Amino acid sequence: MSVQTLYTAATGMESLQTKLDVIANNLANVNTTGFKRGRANFEDLFYRQEKLPGSQDQQQNLTATGTAIGLGSRVSSVQTNFNQGAFQETGGQLDVAIEGQGFLRVQDPSGITVYSRAGNLSINAQGQLVMGSAQTGRLIDPNVSFPQDTMAISITADGRVLVRQFGQQDLQQIAQIQLATFPNPEGLLKLGENLYSQTDASGQEIVDNPGNQGIGVLRQGMLEASNVEPVQELIDLITTQRSFELNSQAIQAGDQILQLISNLRR
Repeated sequence: MSVQTLYTAATGMESLQTKLDVIANNLANVNTTGFKRGRANFEDLFYRQEKLPGSQDQQQNLTATGTAIGLGSRVSSVQTNFNQGAFQETGGQLDVAIEGQGFLRVQDPSGITVYSRAGNLSINAQGQLVMGSAQTGRLIDPNVSFPQDTMAISITADGRVLVRQFGQQDLQQIAQIQLATFPNPEGLLKLGENLYSQTDASGQEIVDNPGNQGIGVLRQGMLEASNVEPVQELIDLITTQRSFELNSQAIQAGDQILQLISNLRR
């Protein structure tokens, strides 16, 4: 019936609206440090089985196919693409980009450990290394504390933090930055503010120095840009908009048929 057409096309429009939301979020974060783009996945809904495949006809022959009427679609998941973003050279001695897999471990003021790919770091009033955001108190874990007379900072590819203090010529190691990886990073919970948290789906964190056990390395003086490809997002935007229009036309066609049926009595 045409009534079913209305409901089926409506599920398609609702799913496509969710995809538009995902695309809009990707485009909004095209300049967000360390951002990873999302992708909406779809699945079809259950079917109204009018005739099952393999049914017997009047001659006791088995039918090769059946008659199943689909009832629409829905969003099955929104996956996160963790492909490497481009590197932007900044020259900042506290800017670090992660080349390869891994996340910086961050201590949230609530007491939990969260994770980030954003390497725009800063130093707080106590001389501790923190995330470079307006939210205070998010210390890098393990804690890195700089001497007050620090003149220069060097962060090596394997995460060693070296400083040159006033009146000295040689660099001294004061800390070791570690990274965390997960068996399934797509299972991490997105918290916003460039942060993720561990879930049962992501698995337990694996913590080690950069460069060990397949963990990425650090690049000082650089930041990892968003991995959003604006051209691809615009193409997805156009195709999604056209698909939305086609579903709306299906609703209009179903409405016109219902109108014809309702006019039969006149």
